[in-house]
Amino acid sequence: MLDHVTIRVSDLERSKAFYDTLLAPLGITRLYADGESFAGYGAGRRAFFWIGLHDGAVTGTHVAFAAPERDAVDRFHAAGLAAGGRDNGAPGLRPHYHPDYYGAFLLDPDGHNVEAVCRAAP
Repeated sequence: MLDHVTIRVSDLERSKAFYDTLLAPLGITRLYADGESFAGYGAGRRAFFWIGLHDGAVTGTHVAFAAPERDAVDRFHAAGLAAGGRDNGAPGLRPHYHPDYYGAFLLDPDGHNVEAVCRAAP
């Protein structure tokens, strides 16, 4: 079981603005900062997704966030595009993953593939 995930970013302020907007439709907000190098996002009082400033090479990562309903996936995708993300898969069913797998994919400012997925039937 995972406790948290951290991805590297090249510009912390740009990435905070992106993830603040992107994750809001899923009820995930920025909860903590660790100096000027890290920011933690979560729900309630626990951060489970962290971004950290790194001056070296940034590698592509894929992180999927659970969405409570399909509409939240749609809002996640729209928010990510508005925040400067690049489309990497519009909202829709992905039945090759699972019959009720409804997801959307974006590339963040550093090229990480971020996804929202709802597995609930309509």
